[in-house]
Amino acid sequence: MNKKALAFIANGTEEGELINVVDILCRAGVDVKLVSIDGETVTSSHGVKLVADALIDGVDLSDVDLLFIPGGMPGSKRLGECKAVVSAISSALESGKRVAAICAAPALVLGANGFLKGKRGICFPGFEAHMDGCEIAFGARFVTDGNITTARGLGCAIDLGLELVRLLVGDDKAQEIKGKIQY
Repeated sequence: MNKKALAFIANGTEEGELINVVDILCRAGVDVKLVSIDGETVTSSHGVKLVADALIDGVDLSDVDLLFIPGGMPGSKRLGECKAVVSAISSALESGKRVAAICAAPALVLGANGFLKGKRGICFPGFEAHMDGCEIAFGARFVTDGNITTARGLGCAIDLGLELVRLLVGDDKAQEIKGKIQY
């Protein structure tokens, strides 16, 4: 059975982090949907238009294996303040599903809402103060602790994508993709 993932987007989402991770998940056969909190089309942090597959209030959040939150500003702040996103993350974690975030999102979405208490994690340098109760893994490109994976920033997006493939589909598929993309 194919794995399913939702990637949350908002005005100000960092498009490179989003696309790199989503691309690698898709290469592994994961069915990924972009879910917007800001309408069908959002404008990324660098002015790129992104078209959502669904709006947050019209998507089944229970039938997924992974929730992915890209960084970017002010997208991370907007996603972290969205009650529906926070509720979806809470439900996913309570049911043992995977949650991943990169750049500012580990801090402003996961940390700011208490999801990283007692966990190890990483975020974009300078956002550590928002990683409430989290042991910061300084220098790490990504960290998986239980069912939460965090990553530092755009330069770590391929690493994050491959780690999520390893966790969802298996190491063999992650290694296959790594070779095919010349990484």
